[in-house]
Amino acid sequence: MDSLMWGREPLVTSFELTDHDGKRRRDDHFRGTLLLIYFGYMFCPDICPTDLQVIAQAIDELGSAGDAVQPLFVTLDPERDTPEKLASYVSLFHPRLIGLTGNPEEIRSVARGYKVYYARTSETDMSTYLLDHSAFIYLVDGSGRYVGFLPPGTSSNRLVDVIRRHLLGISK
Repeated sequence: MDSLMWGREPLVTSFELTDHDGKRRRDDHFRGTLLLIYFGYMFCPDICPTDLQVIAQAIDELGSAGDAVQPLFVTLDPERDTPEKLASYVSLFHPRLIGLTGNPEEIRSVARGYKVYYARTSETDMSTYLLDHSAFIYLVDGSGRYVGFLPPGTSSNRLVDVIRRHLLGISK
């Protein structure tokens, strides 16, 4: 976590995963847009749906400027979060939200690249386990460069402010 918080190690922002329509997507497919990347899982009882709603609200609040922003939801639970299930889930939040999944090793690799923590907890059976996970909103600019993150619980107003600054090329 210190690596992310203090920039001690670079993030690896490249990936190739399967979207909620079953198409393979690489990070370079999104060049030219500001990416908002969120790692979580569909069965998350609290923070994931709250933060995804904030992301959706912020994009709507941006109006036409929101067209330059692409929100991505990367599942940390590929065993349960299939492309078909992700399609239904992401549509609950925003029509432009793309759900991404892959095999467990692909997800582990992308999560490592972004310094995402996640671990299974309360494993009573395969259908009811929960995941502990970090819950940051990562920002990646149009050239694929990591530019920062926002913590869980960030308000939509703060997210809009940060997005606008990055769209205008203003730091901080």
